[in-house]
Amino acid sequence: MKGNYVNYFFVLPAILYVIVLVFLPTVEVVYLSFTNPHGKFTLSNYEALPYFGLTHSIIDTAIVVTGALVLQLIIGLGVASLLTRAFYGKKALYVLSIIPLGIATVVAAVDFHYIFSPVGGFANSILKGIGVTPINWYSNQYLEMLTVIIADSWRNSPIFTLLMIAGYSSIPRDLYNAAAIDGAGIVRRFFNVTLPNIKRYIVIALIIRGVSEFNIFALPLIMIGYNPPLLTTLTYEFYSTTVTLYYSYAAATVLLAFIIGFIIIVLKIGGGRR
Repeated sequence: MKGNYVNYFFVLPAILYVIVLVFLPTVEVVYLSFTNPHGKFTLSNYEALPYFGLTHSIIDTAIVVTGALVLQLIIGLGVASLLTRAFYGKKALYVLSIIPLGIATVVAAVDFHYIFSPVGGFANSILKGIGVTPINWYSNQYLEMLTVIIADSWRNSPIFTLLMIAGYSSIPRDLYNAAAIDGAGIVRRFFNVTLPNIKRYIVIALIIRGVSEFNIFALPLIMIGYNPPLLTTLTYEFYSTTVTLYYSYAAATVLLAFIIGFIIIVLKIGGGRR
């Protein structure tokens, strides 16, 4: 019995953390979403969601999340494939590939703001160098979302890279040798050998980054500022409503975003088990 009490003692900080910083705020969000400014029960917050541009926010969020995850997965697979080979300077490249993960979001956002600056930006300098007309990257919502996706992918691709390296390392070399003997090319080896064996690592990476992508806020806010006509994600919507004191509506938005994310994760995990 004494040993059990000791175990509970060590687990207590984690339990308190979950209760204070997860459970209680969640209960408060649910309560606020179903109350009006006078504290009375109401469904008006959810009825008002469509009028606050919720559909637009969901679409923008889906585009940013999907684009960022796809780009990060492609970069992670490519870099991991390179780093699992033996070549001179491999360690230096490995270090360089994970450096973006240590860069603060604010610093990365400021850097990419100037990279995509319409006047004197590095991106437009490259376009000029190859004879392409410079672009105003902040002129419409799709270009803005593209800049956010690129910046976010640059900073967070190392997470995919590290997990993909673990996945590549778990594949027996005999499988590749057997596939090569059978005459399988690079493409066939990737889809028939590599992809099936690293699928679980891809799922883990998508879940980890997917949850974070739904909460993306600081990066676009610093890069392009608060500009709802051009870019409005669910987290932006929460920010704008708290600033304007629509706390109950903000709570409803957060609760809805949580439910959407939870459903996606449950369906993904449940589908994988079946």
